[in-house]
Amino acid sequence: MRKPFWQGVFPAVTTQFKRDQSLDLEATARHVEALLDSGVAGLIGLGSLGENQSLQPEEKRRQIEAMVKAVNGRVPVLSGVAETSTAEACRYVREVEMLGVDGFMLMPAMVYRGDRREIMAHFRAAANATGLPIMIYNNPISYGNDITPEMFAELAEVKNFVALKESSGNTRRITDIYNAVGERYAIFTGVDDLILESASLGIDGWVAGSGIAFPAENQYFWELTRRGEWAKAREIYRWFTPLLHLDVHPKFVQYIKLAVQECGLGREWVRAPRLPLVGEERRDILKIIHQGIAQRPRIKSEVKGQRAEELNGLKGLIELNREQKRSEEFERPAQMRRGRGARFPSTHHRAVK
Repeated sequence: MRKPFWQGVFPAVTTQFKRDQSLDLEATARHVEALLDSGVAGLIGLGSLGENQSLQPEEKRRQIEAMVKAVNGRVPVLSGVAETSTAEACRYVREVEMLGVDGFMLMPAMVYRGDRREIMAHFRAAANATGLPIMIYNNPISYGNDITPEMFAELAEVKNFVALKESSGNTRRITDIYNAVGERYAIFTGVDDLILESASLGIDGWVAGSGIAFPAENQYFWELTRRGEWAKAREIYRWFTPLLHLDVHPKFVQYIKLAVQECGLGREWVRAPRLPLVGEERRDILKIIHQGIAQRPRIKSEVKGQRAEELNGLKGLIELNREQKRSEEFERPAQMRRGRGARFPSTHHRAVK
């Protein structure tokens, strides 16, 4: 039986900011520690959820360097590559390779919607600029460039393409990819609310988004799918699904960061043009998050390095973040502090990390 190059849960890590939108590297390191404690197999910084395109080049390098230092070799650390030109993508991978990352999650060139020839040339050039392994990221919903199974088959000759993050939202693609390239790549999904369906089709890993607010439950659910305990997995999935829906909305960054904050694992501050949620939308999302917290399942200690009573808390870290939240609460605009809401905004325009 083959062993994929990468497998398991590789969460997409948020970039934590201070209220003034400057980097909060210490807060990111604390969240990284909580994710590691849950038993994840790897971490991905500066993906879409990491607000890659909102950061200056120097900030990206500081963020990745801090993540590498915090992880200290315990699991692979990947950096997202989301540049507007092929030249910048090549420059980025060359420079960040020297910071100690273990690989990259490579996106198509941003802004421009290329044709097949241009997309393939971009990926080949970036791969040629580094010796590190690469996860190809396919997200036509958000980025307008679709990498088809046939294109993946053509790229199979590039040795450092080792994994695919399939986020087309079409689970049929998973089987089409296997039929086109066999087990050439490790196949990850990046669409949270299709994770159970994708797991049943034989994926190797999951780039988790919403689960970074519930790391113990997220890891437990994944392990259930690995063991084929589908009845238990479905039970957890039904609780999890309203939270997983947060991952597929254009404001998924704000939604997931708010969930992280409410679970005591970070702060909701985002980098403009994104803004924190306000009004009815904020109340609606808080209702979903708070219901998830209130109804979170009690799970066994099946994640390495955790005692059973710690799994639903990560208590010390959570209390630290809550103290910080309380200390700043008075500064938050009044409209951001009022009430709880009722409904979840439409996901007609699906966007995933």
